[in-house]
Amino acid sequence: MAEKRDYYEVLGVDKSASAEDIKKAYRKKAIQYHPDKNPGDKEAEEKFKEAAEAYDVLSDPQKRARYDQFGHAGMSGQGGFSSGGFSMEDIFSQFGDIFGGAFGGAFSGFGGFGGGSRSSSRRVARGTDIRIKVKLSLSEIVKGVEKTVKINKMVTCPDCGGRGAASEADIKTCDHCHGTGMVTKIANTFLGQMQTSSPCPYCGGEGKKITNPCRKCSGTGLVKSAEEITFKIPAGVQEGMQLTIQGKGNAARNGGVPGNLLVVIEEEAPKEGGLQREGNDLVYTLNLSIPDAILGCSVEIPYIDSKLKIKVDPGTQPGKILKLRGKGIPEVNGYGTGDYLIYVQVYVPKRLDRKEKEIMEGWRSSSSFTPKS
Repeated sequence: MAEKRDYYEVLGVDKSASAEDIKKAYRKKAIQYHPDKNPGDKEAEEKFKEAAEAYDVLSDPQKRARYDQFGHAGMSGQGGFSSGGFSMEDIFSQFGDIFGGAFGGAFSGFGGFGGGSRSSSRRVARGTDIRIKVKLSLSEIVKGVEKTVKINKMVTCPDCGGRGAASEADIKTCDHCHGTGMVTKIANTFLGQMQTSSPCPYCGGEGKKITNPCRKCSGTGLVKSAEEITFKIPAGVQEGMQLTIQGKGNAARNGGVPGNLLVVIEEEAPKEGGLQREGNDLVYTLNLSIPDAILGCSVEIPYIDSKLKIKVDPGTQPGKILKLRGKGIPEVNGYGTGDYLIYVQVYVPKRLDRKEKEIMEGWRSSSSFTPKS
């Protein structure tokens, strides 16, 4: 298998390119290698798909940041074109808006390419995305977790199977577009005749009309229903991160492309005085008594669902940071793990009884308790 080319190289843009620059570059490549312009050319089709894959990643800020950091390895399991999950139909459906409507119709003014007979020029419906928030404990963030949520969403009507009609006989071909879903207009300009294609206004670009709608869904092909969805959240996620669960959003009409489930991560507030998070490090403040700081000791500190026993050396100074390497939070992509940082504080009592004061007075004159410069 040939090694994948750099996405920036595929689109011919620099790594500093703006979102608009990337969009323009993709449009140019898509026009150059569009199947309507290169009928039967397998190499052009592959380059068309390659450009769509590059645009899928670089047009998404989160995917782009992941790609910039980890390259193609960072795209593994992210869904979309980068994992081979999309067909040519999906490309037309997802990125058709770049050309102001039906993807194929963009070439109507260039010698008649995309001449209305392509089945792929029919507008493919796409279901809407659903966004939910999931709150995670520190333990779930460190270890990763599997979550099951119950959401109300649009699903395919069980009575009509999503066709929207009471029976197949109740679905008729649109008389205006003859089933193509597109209508073509010819206008005379100073450059000559120009063709423009747009979705048929009589059938909404579907190419068919329903004469007897399904009673359950009223002809939409969709009904609302509760569904349980189970998904995995990787270790190391942070507040505000958004995970995309492909195809788990609202269903689309006429068997179109379903939307996605967008999971926004929230972190539970840390307990006062307990384990805290700073980036991928875990942080804990350890309060020592004066004798323990002077003489040294062994203490237990909180950890994820457990305790850790650590040794404090004699003469440990206030403000010292003890580090337990690799005991922090994993990187969300699996590249390294943070540390556990223990900030040492020494407790100084505000009041002493008479005997304690006498002891401290004795220490005051001791050279061991005289600060060293």
